[in-house]
Amino acid sequence: MTTVHDGEPGAVATTASRPRGPHPLLTFLAKRVAVTAGLLLGVTVVTFGLVNVVPGDPVTANLSDQALNDPAAVAAFREKWGLDQPLWAQYLHYLGNLLHGDLGHSQQTGRAVLDDLLHYVPATLELALPSMVLALLIGTGVGMLAAVRNGRFTDQLVRVGALLGLSTPPFWLSLVVLYVFFYQLGLAPSGGRLSTDFSPPPTVTGMYTVDGALAGQWDVAWDAAQHLSLPVLVLTSLTVAMLVRFVRSAMLEVLQQDYIRAAYAKGLPTRVVLRRHLLRAGLVPVVTVSGLAFASLLSGTVLVESIFGWPGVGQYAYRSATALDLPAILGVSLFVALVYTLVNLTVDLLYGLIDPRIRLS
Repeated sequence: MTTVHDGEPGAVATTASRPRGPHPLLTFLAKRVAVTAGLLLGVTVVTFGLVNVVPGDPVTANLSDQALNDPAAVAAFREKWGLDQPLWAQYLHYLGNLLHGDLGHSQQTGRAVLDDLLHYVPATLELALPSMVLALLIGTGVGMLAAVRNGRFTDQLVRVGALLGLSTPPFWLSLVVLYVFFYQLGLAPSGGRLSTDFSPPPTVTGMYTVDGALAGQWDVAWDAAQHLSLPVLVLTSLTVAMLVRFVRSAMLEVLQQDYIRAAYAKGLPTRVVLRRHLLRAGLVPVVTVSGLAFASLLSGTVLVESIFGWPGVGQYAYRSATALDLPAILGVSLFVALVYTLVNLTVDLLYGLIDPRIRLS
């Protein structure tokens, strides 16, 4: 606030300092952290309740027939995993451990759930990263091409291809790719992360291609890359089909704006108009869809991982669900919720960088 002393020679203006509040970005992040904590708590409540109301018994799912006929073995199993306690007591016990960073121990592997996730997440990340990068490059380029050539043969061809990609079941495409490129052509290995001739490289990131390169084991890195090729091809194809439709729709909307017509009227080359004006303005909705697609890939693709024998989060979640492994199911649910929350936060922050008209406040 500025104060001026009128009527006094040589009067000067004095500025009273006002207390400044926290930075808007810090306030935004604090709110998102609070929302995330509430979301994770809600996920534990819902997951805990659903697992306990679905038909089935963890004892029957995990013990052999011989052990099921032994009352002492059944009682010992229930006592070990706290299944003999009331439901509310089981949940409070789990919540207390969770606050100390303990996700519990898996009933099927016997290891800590956190250790299991640290083992399986890098494998899924190794699939998700190249799939998402390739899908963004191909999907953005093809979607822009279809928008620029709206109504022409190229646009119709792209739209039909995208529709076919969205209509194709992931398991069917995985089986076809495996049959053609492995069984018929022999161009790629059948599944798994490494051939039996190789041992996993020293663990740094958990991704065999990266760890093999860091260790200088280029034969291991190349073999891991070959095993990546088919599942990445499937995931990229499915993601591209989704992105193309959104990119085309977003770019068509931008192409109708007056400033695009003005840019063409000024005689700017088409590549300049597309790169400087069209691409950036149309990226905001595309970023949202890309974030959701990446979160879906990170959360594990059960069918693709199962067909290609890829030991990722999807397979771990499937085995945990079939075995009614409550600690593992809760751990995977928390991981998925955290992934979607962090991806949405990143997308919100990217909005302000892509479009100067959008500001977080």
